[in-house]
Amino acid sequence: MTQTKKKILLVEDDINFGIILRDYLRMNDFDVTLARNGMEGFEKFKKTYFDLIILDVMMPYKDGFTLAKEIRARNQQVPLIFLTAKTLKEDILKGYKLGADDYINKPFDSEVLLYKIKALLNRRVAPVREEKPEPEHFKIGDFTFDSKLRQLRYRNEKPIRLSPKEAKLLKMLAMHKNDLMPREKALTKIWQDDNYFTSRSMDVYIAKLRKYLKRDPNIKIANIHGAGFRLIDFTDEVKENI
Repeated sequence: MTQTKKKILLVEDDINFGIILRDYLRMNDFDVTLARNGMEGFEKFKKTYFDLIILDVMMPYKDGFTLAKEIRARNQQVPLIFLTAKTLKEDILKGYKLGADDYINKPFDSEVLLYKIKALLNRRVAPVREEKPEPEHFKIGDFTFDSKLRQLRYRNEKPIRLSPKEAKLLKMLAMHKNDLMPREKALTKIWQDDNYFTSRSMDVYIAKLRKYLKRDPNIKIANIHGAGFRLIDFTDEVKENI
């Protein structure tokens, strides 16, 4: 069974150079579409699926940076390679900020470009590990915790309904029970940021959870200085020693 060729959009206003590069990539088993300016490139991009896009930076009608921005607004995943004679640090940084995967200065070695293309395409199709679904129910000493319903129940008493952040934080602690829950991991996952203010906010939530859990003397949230927190269930440690 023949493998489908990867489709590349090449946007290059230097006609002679564009044709030479297109033919070289075709010789290496790629299906290449050549566009001669940014406006034409965007029209071709909208009509066809491409596995990778190569953009010249300095083009008439619409430059490569503008085109890259428009492409990224529609597709965050397709690999982008800039080809340019511009070597200023500001231009290179601008390219990467717009979502470029690589930035190659002209003149360049065609074989190097070829291997960069192959590396980007191989990275893109790398198999993704199927993540196991996270548990929703936890036993913490004499407490039961339903993370989906955000309910924390002590023995047979009426459950307490936690706030969304309280529930997320307790779930992370429970999933790391008797082990370290890194502070940065919790801040990034729950607060989407790791700074002084979010860190202080997490300390407030830790204090609230300690207040809820203090009814069971076998449960403790320990502060591991400079690293994070540890939800300790002493009943588990007793079971291990029996």
